[in-house]
Amino acid sequence: MIQVALEPTQPPEFRAAIEGQGARVSTLGPAVKGLVWTDYSKPELLARTIADNPQLTWVQLPFAGVDAFASILHANVTFTSAKGAYRQPVAEHALALCLALGRAIPARVRATSWGQKFAVSLYESRVLIVGAGGITEELLKLLKPFGCQVAVVRHEDKDVALASETFTFDHLDSELPKADFVVIAAALTDETRRLFDSRRLALMKTSAYLVNVARGGHIVTDDLLDALQKHVIAGAAIDVTDPEPLPDGHPLWSEPNCLITPHTADTPEQVTRLLAERIGENVRAFVGKGDWAGLVDPQKGY
Repeated sequence: MIQVALEPTQPPEFRAAIEGQGARVSTLGPAVKGLVWTDYSKPELLARTIADNPQLTWVQLPFAGVDAFASILHANVTFTSAKGAYRQPVAEHALALCLALGRAIPARVRATSWGQKFAVSLYESRVLIVGAGGITEELLKLLKPFGCQVAVVRHEDKDVALASETFTFDHLDSELPKADFVVIAAALTDETRRLFDSRRLALMKTSAYLVNVARGGHIVTDDLLDALQKHVIAGAAIDVTDPEPLPDGHPLWSEPNCLITPHTADTPEQVTRLLAERIGENVRAFVGKGDWAGLVDPQKGY
């Protein structure tokens, strides 16, 4: 029977997913060629584990983003990630953040007086989504009832279903001034790191909103703070930060046009269920009964 290594402290759903596809959960040893790795914070430990176990041919990583493991993706191992697995809750969160910004929720939850009426409708607005993975595919479905004109900026010159227009990254600067809402849903790579700095934020409309449900490293935090304080953009909602967690007392916490959620677009409970499903899919591929899901391309970095 094919063996897959899994830490004994992991949720029982992960063991059930492995055993349900005809493999056996084992401690890592010479006969074990598959490994389910769930610790995103210790890429150096995974690198040592792979080096010490050259028999490994497949490693399942825990999240959609694999930027923490970029230095080892070229190892002689098939890597799969959770990309696309958490698409529904993250897209739902992105939609919620857009709606919250348009209705001035960040300011209203801090309010202690009646104030002025204000609202920006998501209906028939122009939305620019950066990235074209599973989150974007799901968000496009959620935006359809709002009649939005949605443009997608992606790495490949390839259309995205349900998007009004699709562009490559070299068109980002020309698309930013047109958007009412900009949603970041891309993998963090060398190309997308610090993508939103003071120059790009200045390209956005002063009435536009920025939403980030991907990685904190996409945005230069100090530049975002400056843009909000100087009203370069109307507001921002970020589920991820750089640094993360955002330290107590950081001025972004008190910025009235900024909504921060603590990386909760997908919760641990959601991740456990959805990652278990992904593990099951890939164990099935590992034993030769299906195709890989979330296969990582080392050249692209996701």
